[in-house]
Amino acid sequence: MTILVTGAAGFIGAHVARALLARGERVIGIDNLNAYYPVALKHARLEQLIGSQPGFRFVEADFADEAALGAAIAGEALTGIVHLGAQAGVRFSIDAPRAYAHSNLVGQLEILELARSRNIAHLVYASSSSVYGDAAQLPLSVAGRADRPVSFYAATKRANELMSESYAHLYRVPMTGLRFFTVYGPWGRPDMALWRFTERVLRGEPLPLYNGGAMQRDFTYIDDIVAGVIAALDRPPADDDNEKPGGYFSPHAVYNLGNDQPEQLGALVDLIGQACGTRPILDLQPMQPGDVVATWADIDPARRDLGYAPATPLAVGVPAFVEWYRDYAGV
Repeated sequence: MTILVTGAAGFIGAHVARALLARGERVIGIDNLNAYYPVALKHARLEQLIGSQPGFRFVEADFADEAALGAAIAGEALTGIVHLGAQAGVRFSIDAPRAYAHSNLVGQLEILELARSRNIAHLVYASSSSVYGDAAQLPLSVAGRADRPVSFYAATKRANELMSESYAHLYRVPMTGLRFFTVYGPWGRPDMALWRFTERVLRGEPLPLYNGGAMQRDFTYIDDIVAGVIAALDRPPADDDNEKPGGYFSPHAVYNLGNDQPEQLGALVDLIGQACGTRPILDLQPMQPGDVVATWADIDPARRDLGYAPATPLAVGVPAFVEWYRDYAGV
């Protein structure tokens, strides 16, 4: 099979591409290598995680550009699409909403058009736990409301789900949306808490803990997320008019991929300190715009339908990240 992976130089995308290659798939990776965070990290992911495997072809292009996307996959017989590319980051969306409209809305449309025109067997796309907003009822279920986003990033991700539903309904293209919950691990993003906190602890700098540190997250290790993505890719929803997770009757399903183990932010900080061998210095800050107090994924539908079984607790994942970070940063 030949699988298109968008965001192939990104955190999740590079790991997914490597896993697909390891099981014998041919992968075409596309990424625009934007400068939201250092491009050197994206190049390093491609070189170190994937390398020069013969089954991999990388194209630097903007998938939100119809002509560029068409040129990237010209002559390729695609079997499936794993659409992980997006403009990431909750807080940056407050300052630069047009970047999110371009990559996350126009980009989603171009991928949907590609899936429709090529009669793709299955499109798996990335959504986010942020679509739930600051929901009071935990754990967060795909059967619950997701119409009160507290950031524009979250609004674009919810829009992705609705756009996908319209295409699945009209054109009967099988699609699966995956709401990721606080993904972390080696080769992660510098704008995420684990990276920022580790960096500051090793430098002896204070850690800004928002909402006074009274936050909970369903931290999910990258290996568990990759396993969930591939399990979803292998199980396209049936076009049988039966209700799917997310409430859809078309060949479209939406799943949470989390760890089902919400942790206090303080637990993350303690584990970072232990792995770094030093006591963190805390700087308690007020709640930030666009943030939410707690996340906790109801993953029962993913367990049932996809065989999804996260296996990496925070106490294992955090030291693994810190070890990788120290090697990568040379500290």
